[in-house]
Amino acid sequence: MSAVPASAFLALALILFCIGLYGALSKRNTVIVLISIELMLNAVNINLVTFSKYGATPNISGQIFALFAITVAAAEAAVGLAILIALYRNRKTVNIDEMDQLKH
Repeated sequence: MSAVPASAFLALALILFCIGLYGALSKRNTVIVLISIELMLNAVNINLVTFSKYGATPNISGQIFALFAITVAAAEAAVGLAILIALYRNRKTVNIDEMDQLKH
């Protein structure tokens, strides 16, 4: 059984973070932006678990931080989607450019 090196996990996290950053900065659909933010948070979680396992002093603290980050990401997604649904009901669009004011 061969172990996967830490560099493979870090490369995966880098790719996921770059895809998420591109989506968050370049797309105008609010749903795509929320998904991109989730991708970036997942890349951070991969880094936390990787450094928890392969770090100078391997321990479980990175995995515990990753669980907290997953909890915060789930709450962020729920609140973000609730706000998105409320905006869609008022504006009939999910385009970020058209959501520049709070009042219609």
